[in-house]
Amino acid sequence: MSDAPDTFAEKGQIDAQQVSAFGRGPAGEQIDLIRIANGGTKAAIMTWGATLQDLRRTESDHALVLGSADFAAYLGPMTYFGAIVGPVANRVAGGQFVLDGTRFDLEGNENDKTTLHGGAAGTGQRNWTLLACDATSCTLTVTHPDGEGGFPGNVTVQAHYALDETGTLTLDIQARTDRTTHLNFAHHSYWNLDGHADLANHTMCINASQYLPVDADLIPTGALAPVADTAFDYREMEPITSPPDMALDHNFCIDSTDNELHPMCSVRAGQYQLDVLSTEPGLQVFDATGMDTTPFYGHTGQPYGHHAGLALEPQNWPDAPNQPDFPSTLIRPGETYRQRTHFRISVL
Repeated sequence: MSDAPDTFAEKGQIDAQQVSAFGRGPAGEQIDLIRIANGGTKAAIMTWGATLQDLRRTESDHALVLGSADFAAYLGPMTYFGAIVGPVANRVAGGQFVLDGTRFDLEGNENDKTTLHGGAAGTGQRNWTLLACDATSCTLTVTHPDGEGGFPGNVTVQAHYALDETGTLTLDIQARTDRTTHLNFAHHSYWNLDGHADLANHTMCINASQYLPVDADLIPTGALAPVADTAFDYREMEPITSPPDMALDHNFCIDSTDNELHPMCSVRAGQYQLDVLSTEPGLQVFDATGMDTTPFYGHTGQPYGHHAGLALEPQNWPDAPNQPDFPSTLIRPGETYRQRTHFRISVL
């Protein structure tokens, strides 16, 4: 199972030794945790949201992603932590879009205005079904029903997590729909490489010479702006800092935009470097401005606070359904949505 599936997987073998109960969902359903390991890296994937609940290297005792041992946290302030969000990740302006001449009104789950990460019942807030797992990989699936959150189409999604012999975590996402719709999934882990309370010792490099400016609702204005001579210039390794008077919560337009794996960013702190490679044209970066998970504790044994982690979300550009000049997120019946991302951790 170490290789990504070329087509949708059928239900396969499940190694029961890799699976344990983790909690109960809002309807009383069992939430499971699947543990995989390889190449000096070990990961835990939760069926709720197909969430990367934990990731760490064997030579260190601290987690590299934010998360909690208490499932209740994921129904509160840790919503989206490590989840696969969709069917349309990020924001949709005004909670609506027009598709083939029909207007679709979506759930305005952010400030009763914009649609964020597919709405309150998006893929990041549903319990996925475990299809198969072994010692190094697992495959999960979920169906996002037609009309949920206002999105058209019964959308079947599969996520395949695998650790290879180098300890690189590969995530493959595939999806199909029975109605023409928009799809833009994103993995939403918050990274912290040194186990400290914030990102003060982290530096970052992003393979992007342009970014998307946003309005007061964090919706792209439609323009592409050069990063040169701005707070968004991470073409070389730089300390992670918020732009003046705002959070760093922006899409970077990756310079390599073919459908093959291309470098997106590198982050360094402590003894580790994280390299992210993906097939996607954009990388949403959020510096966790204002984060506060009180009263829930994270892997550190304390609540997470301001700038506790860095969200690195490979995806298409936000609000693409309303932005005809952006790369398209349109998917029709008979087509397959595919996304692949490598999270490569190196010891410095």
